[in-house]
Amino acid sequence: MTTISPDAIGDFIGRASMHNDNGVRSSGRSGGASASSWYEAMSRAWGQTLDQQATRITNLSDVIGQGGDQPSNVVALTAESLRMQFLSNNASTSQNSVGQALETLGRKQ
Repeated sequence: MTTISPDAIGDFIGRASMHNDNGVRSSGRSGGASASSWYEAMSRAWGQTLDQQATRITNLSDVIGQGGDQPSNVVALTAESLRMQFLSNNASTSQNSVGQALETLGRKQ
């Protein structure tokens, strides 16, 4: 089962709670690993999860490509590919939903 790492979750929660004195989310970032908003932190967490899943798929593909084409490896690759599809769809859905909610909030202000 693929999970989002506790570090990514902690970073997400920590960044979501950071505000400057005006109540505006801090944005002092110049390309490092930290996120400037909780939305960006969520995106990074999804990205890390999808990267990890892609690595699993690549590793299984390499095993099969090097002669390990037993049915169990092929089934495992298929399962991991389907998991990647599931994760990718959920990442897209959550990003779109949150983006639309933020857009709605922006219009109400």
